Amino acid sequence: MNDGGDHISETLAEADERSLENDLRELAGHARDYALSELAFQKTRAAYAGKSALWIAIWLGAALVFVFFALMALVFGAVLVLTPLITALGATAAVTGLLLVLAAFSGWSALRRWRKVTALLSGEDVS
Repeated sequence: MNDGGDHISETLAEADERSLENDLRELAGHARDYALSELAFQKTRAAYAGKSALWIAIWLGAALVFVFFALMALVFGAVLVLTPLITALGATAAVTGLLLVLAAFSGWSALRRWRKVTALLSGEDVS
C-alpha cells in the first residue's frame, strides 16, 4: 500500500530546486501578461463601443427626422380637415394655437423639473 510518502519526497525535492525569487518573477510575468491582455481587450471594447455609438447616433437622427416629418404631415392633415369647418385661416390658427399650448405645457414641465433637480443638487428642501 502506498501512503503517499514518495509523492511528498518528490514535492520536497522539487521545492529544493525552486526559489522564491524565480516564483515571484514568474508571477510578475504572468501579471504583466494578464494586464497587457486586459488592456488590449478594453481597447477593443472601446473601439467597438465608439463605432456602435456612431451608428446609434445616425439611426437616432434618422428616426427623429422621420418623426418630425410625420408630425408635419399630421399638422397639415389637421389643417386640411378643419378647413371646411372653420375656414383655412381659422384651421391654421386653431392648429397653431394648440401647438403653442402644447409647447408651453412642455416648457413649463421641463422648467419645473429643472428647478427640482437644481434645488436637490444645491441641498435645498425639495417639496
